[in-house]
Amino acid sequence: MKEELVILVDENDIQVGLMPKMEAHEKAVLHRAFSVFIFNKKNELMLQQRALHKYHSPGLWTNTCCSHQRDGESNIAAGERRLFEEMGFVTELKETISFIYKVPFENGLTEHEYDHILVGHYDNDPEINTEEVGEWKWMDLELVKKDIKNNPENYTSWFKIIFEKYYKTLLEK
Repeated sequence: MKEELVILVDENDIQVGLMPKMEAHEKAVLHRAFSVFIFNKKNELMLQQRALHKYHSPGLWTNTCCSHQRDGESNIAAGERRLFEEMGFVTELKETISFIYKVPFENGLTEHEYDHILVGHYDNDPEINTEEVGEWKWMDLELVKKDIKNNPENYTSWFKIIFEKYYKTLLEK
């Protein structure tokens, strides 16, 4: 299988090239990414637990799904594609904020991403892809915030950053 390419960007999210995904994570090169947050009518967030065999952050809880845009793919199209691939459904998404973060992992890889936050609504159960997702659950935002504070080791680094810096933006969705 051909390795996926990520879109390299500058600090203004201007595309400057393409690179194989693993190479970008090995070299800690800034690249474009997205994080999808799906809420239900009770205003609960759909969380996913990353599959145990993922190359980083296995078994950790995080937002509904996340990944990388493909060359020429809009943020919304990428979010809808990956939401279907990981969680088995599609719903309308809207762009909210974006930010840059850089986090090294114990396995030598580094996430250095220009992350676009996409928000949508859905009220049914997902049909998870077990190659990507271990478990899923709906959780109230206040409970998520408290659990991150009490059990930070259970959550992905980018999810904790989003909750720390952009919690109010999620409430305004």
